[in-house]
Amino acid sequence: MVECELLPKCGFFSKYQDSKQAACSGFIAMYCKGPKMDECKRKAYRKENGVAPSDDMMPTGSMIVN
Repeated sequence: MVECELLPKCGFFSKYQDSKQAACSGFIAMYCKGPKMDECKRKAYRKENGVAPSDDMMPTGSMIVN
């Protein structure tokens, strides 16, 4: 299985990889370890800004509100 090259330093993945929320596990399957890897807004943010986005920014670009 192919994984995103940024997985080891991705705050979203680190924080939510063990989440029981279906949305989080779905995003991880689709973006972090799946076909939408190159569409990840977190990856684009890091490339544009030179820093990682908030850990609560999802791969779609939306924020998780606790």
